[in-house]
Amino acid sequence: MKDRNPKKFHYTKAIVCGVPSSLPTLAQRQSDSLGVVDYSKSVSQHAQYVSALKNLGLQVIELQADEDHPDCVFVEDVAVVCEGVALLVQLGHPSRRGESVKMKKVLEDLGLTVQEMNQPATLDGGDVLFTGREFFVGLSTRTNHQGLESLAKAFPNYPVTGVTVRDNLHLKSMMTMAGPDIIVVGGSEASKTAWHEIENKGRFKYERLMVPEDKAANCLYINDTLIHLPASEIPSSYGSFKQLPGPKVELENSELYKVDGCLTCLSILL
Repeated sequence: MKDRNPKKFHYTKAIVCGVPSSLPTLAQRQSDSLGVVDYSKSVSQHAQYVSALKNLGLQVIELQADEDHPDCVFVEDVAVVCEGVALLVQLGHPSRRGESVKMKKVLEDLGLTVQEMNQPATLDGGDVLFTGREFFVGLSTRTNHQGLESLAKAFPNYPVTGVTVRDNLHLKSMMTMAGPDIIVVGGSEASKTAWHEIENKGRFKYERLMVPEDKAANCLYINDTLIHLPASEIPSSYGSFKQLPGPKVELENSELYKVDGCLTCLSILL
């Protein structure tokens, strides 16, 4: 079904966090095959990311890096925010759960109604794809059914549907929104399978833009502007974005990608 008058979200703020020097050696990662993170380069790429958000008119709340939590730069995982409500999650990896302490105060200071998730529920924000009409929640090694149920209780006005995640850390490691009702999807078999679940289970219909590389499928769509990776990082997929309308911004993310960080991971949008 199609909603004739879909709700359009205009983002005004973003929360980001600095890159800790502990990240290259202590951050969680699925594989060492991508090599060692160049810390200086990661800081530079993150600064460009923050500048891009500011150039789009967003007020950016910048948190200091927390050396005790090497993954703290990936703020998206810590909370899901929608329509004045913030769900502070139980992160899937135990080493990251301390990140929620500082984030709670930040969210409260922004005037949000904060709800907290309790064990045994676990959920990472990277598994939550909000289309503006409904939530899709990746059921992964980091997010379980109880986490999905907690999210559904926090946001009762939106349908919530689980999607199986295989061979990827998060659902948004292989698909994100690239425009109103447009989902960009990676070309792997795991991505295609997840997309078929969305087609079959979702309450609404979406257009699909398929890109060969899963990493290319993680984009940010902010107030009619699409942020995606440059050709140097997604050579096989880069041309696919030309068919999409509207302004575009290219941002490098080669270093944080080595520890499973994608563009959406680096901010909470409000």
